[in-house]
Order: sequence, then structure tokens, then C-alpha cells
Amino acid sequence: MRIPRYKGVVDAFAARIRGGQWPAGTRLPTHRRLAADEGIAVVTASRVYAELEAMGLVSCEQGRGTFVRDLAAAPGEGVDHQSVAVDAIDLSFNYPSVPGQADLLRHALRDLATTGDLDALLRYLPQRGRTHDRAAVARHLERRGLDVGRERVLIVNGSQQGLAVTAMALFRPGDVIAVDAVTYPGFTMLARSLGLELSPLPVTDTGPDLRALERLCRQRPVRAVYAMPTMHNPLGWVLDESQRTQLVSIAQRHGLTIIEDASYAYLAEDAPPPLATLAPETTVYVSGLSKSIATGLRIGFVVAPVSLVPALERAIRVTTYHTPAVTAAIACRWLDDGTVDSLETQKRDDARRRQSIAREVLTGLPCVGHPSSYFLWLPLAQEARPDRIAASLARQRIAVATAEPFATTPTAPRALRLALGSVGLAELRTALEAVRHEVDRDAYR
Repeated sequence: MRIPRYKGVVDAFAARIRGGQWPAGTRLPTHRRLAADEGIAVVTASRVYAELEAMGLVSCEQGRGTFVRDLAAAPGEGVDHQSVAVDAIDLSFNYPSVPGQADLLRHALRDLATTGDLDALLRYLPQRGRTHDRAAVARHLERRGLDVGRERVLIVNGSQQGLAVTAMALFRPGDVIAVDAVTYPGFTMLARSLGLELSPLPVTDTGPDLRALERLCRQRPVRAVYAMPTMHNPLGWVLDESQRTQLVSIAQRHGLTIIEDASYAYLAEDAPPPLATLAPETTVYVSGLSKSIATGLRIGFVVAPVSLVPALERAIRVTTYHTPAVTAAIACRWLDDGTVDSLETQKRDDARRRQSIAREVLTGLPCVGHPSSYFLWLPLAQEARPDRIAASLARQRIAVATAEPFATTPTAPRALRLALGSVGLAELRTALEAVRHEVDRDAYR
């Protein structure tokens, strides 16, 4: 079979990019220039760039041109910890820790060995968790302002699985889910893998554009809205009571399920009540301990209307069957004995220190974030090249994430997302100074 001539152009360009002849940020010829140089039609030149973009090698930006991407972080992998060099200062992924956590685990394992019912931990558990473990979660959530009985609680392997079983249980391919234009990548990847259609909502300085949500619901058969009302990742907003009431009102009026992601809610003190308290009959609340305690402690919890619990149980059964019993036993002991509350308090203080350092180093730049957040959104100038900045920092062994993994719109904002919780304070300051230098330098290129 004869291979189209333009495929050779694609292969040649791909080889130059992968071989480093064209570094990240290089502007490629215009479509007309490429057509003239290669003796092909303009429409064929467009196909060349479309294939290179599909391969993750270039970024095509309307009105600006086509640029070589940073191959150190392929599309959709900008926040994956595995993509970061072992010796890098990691500002792309959060795994905050405070002194003494390892000792807490050591003591917990010793106590479990001497006082726990080890035989019971070797057996199958109920899909949604043991009764007393779910009661411990319910007591914990009550301190967060969510008063639920244990019959509405399901224990899962981290909040990501909580989101997964929710989507698997409640939606079908083609269902329309409203999401923020900038949001948590774990949900967008999950939704797309299940064939769900994501409809982006414009974001404002204080939250999603709820008028846009109302218009969307009038125009499309929207099934659900995915929301982070308390400590949005990555924008850090905390919706006020009026916004929460308006969001719930829209959801109730149009029959939407609300998926409330509260993974980082522990960082916000004195936040308004969760959406699940305002609309318990239509809200699925998802949170966990991976962000507040340790990423390796894969314990999450889902609070759902009683009518949805059986479907969620079935989704748990076909994925992991149940949460590992030993992990659940340790986590629920910590919920009851005050360990979780103590660690969350320490991490709020730690996050505030890190935000303070970031605001000091990045003074004058348009930083977006909550004073108690472990992440910072850094919008860049319209002419800036986020991939070029990230590539330059990567050569200095500093990992940052661009906006692309967080964007649900076809064109990502020009911004960096900085995770502040994974390195020591001195390293954090050094890395942020390097970020500041690269952002300033890029502005004069």
C-alpha cells in the first residue's frame, strides 16, 4: 500500500523533535510556509501538524502558531509523580508530611498487633466497610460539618476510587458532566476513560460561573456537576454560602447529581457547610485521608443518598472488592483517637508557612491561591510559553506542572500550578526563586 507523502514530513519532524534538534518552545513554520517548503497543499500541512499534535509532540495555538512541546512531561502526565526525576525538587505533586508521621505508623502497627482482632483482618470485609469503621468516619465527618449516619458511608481505597465508583455506578457513556474549565485532572481522566462528555464552565476569581451552568442545563441534558466548593484544586477558592445555595438550587431545578470533592477541604478553617448538607438527597460527597495524612494511606470515604448506596457497593465489588482491612483499621483508630485531627491542624499551619514563602518570593506576580493551601496557581502573560518555562526548570532539576493537565477546554490557560508541600522549606524557597527567575526571563524573550 502506498504511504501518503505527507507521512514522510510527519516522520521527519517527529525525528527532529525527539532528537532534540528542535527544543521545547521552538516555533515551527506557518502552515503556508510548511506547504511551500515541502511542496504540499496547505490543507495537507494542517494535517501534518494535526498528527504531530496527536502524537504529543507539538502544541497548535490559534492565532499564535505551532510550538514544540516539552517532552519531559507528555500530555496528561504533567502532574504524575512518575514523570519527575528522582533527584528533582518536586513542585508538581503534593505529598505533604510533618515530623513524626513514621513513628505514628510504627506505634499503630504495634498496637494493632497486640490489641487488634487480627483474624478478622484476614477475612473478606463488607464492600462498604465494617460497621464500626463507617461509624468512625461518620463521627469524623460530623466535625467537618457533615452530619450523616453510618448507613450512608462507604469506605474506599482513597478519594480517587471514591470518584471512580461514583462515576461507574451513576453514569453511562455519553452522559454530560459539567466541570470547571480548570479542575482536578484525576476526575477528567476518569470521566474520559468512561466515555463521559465533559462540559467546561468558565471560572471567575471566586468560583465557577453559575450563570453559565444554568444556561448549560437549559441547552444540554446535563446529568451531574463535579464541584470542589471547599479548597478548589488548583485555584484554591472556597465558595461562600450564597454561591453554594445557588449551585444547589440549579442542581435541584435541573435534576443534577452533585459530586462534591472535598479532598483538600481540611485545609480551610471555618468554611461554610458542605454541599452535601444543603442537598443530601442529590449529593455524593467524596473525601479521604491521602491528602491530609499520607499519600500511602489509601483510605477514602463516600457519603451518598441511601438510594444510591447499593449501586456504589456493586461498583466497589467489581473494582477492589473492599478496602484493605489493616489499612482501614489503622485509619479508623486514628480518626477516633485524635491523630487525624492533630495531623490536619499541623498541616494547615505548614501550608500557611509555605504559602507565605511563595507570596514573598513571587511578590508582584499574579498568584492565585488560598492562604492555607498546598498549591498555587500562577497565571502567565499572554505571550509567555509555559512549556518553555517548565522545560528550563526541568533542566535545573525542578519539576513544575503547566496548566494543560488541569484544563478541560481545548486551549489551556497560560499558567503554572505549583505544589508547595513536597519539599523542605529551604528547598522550596530555592525552587520558587528559580521559578521567579524563569518567569521573568521568559517575559523578555
